[in-house]
Amino acid sequence: MNWLDQVKWDEQGLVPVIAQEVGSQDVLMFAFMNREALARTAELGQAVYWSRSRQRLWHKGEESGHIQKVHEMRLDCDADVVLLKVEQLGHDPGIACHTGRHSCFFRVWRDGQWQEVDPVLKDPERIYK
Repeated sequence: MNWLDQVKWDEQGLVPVIAQEVGSQDVLMFAFMNREALARTAELGQAVYWSRSRQRLWHKGEESGHIQKVHEMRLDCDADVVLLKVEQLGHDPGIACHTGRHSCFFRVWRDGQWQEVDPVLKDPERIYK
């Protein structure tokens, strides 16, 4: 059996993907992959996602330079979620979020509201020209 056939793809042919930083174990982002994106990720050793908004493959860092070097790919027990252990490259500390933050998970629920707790490391206007 082809290794890609072992993944349980949803009705759109996608699988959810979590990117986790290999050193800190921080959860950096959540995205989707189709078969081609997962195959390209395995081939390149860099994260390639499926952009639902642009309806095309998206090589992480193609515009920002914030590439994700893949150290390990894992498939969960139900075979319907992929976990990437990545090294976030292109800036120190690494920037995974399009808002210029280290992680896309920068809001914390406190005192009845979502509060932004992580700093912007680089102005997105300077990242995306």
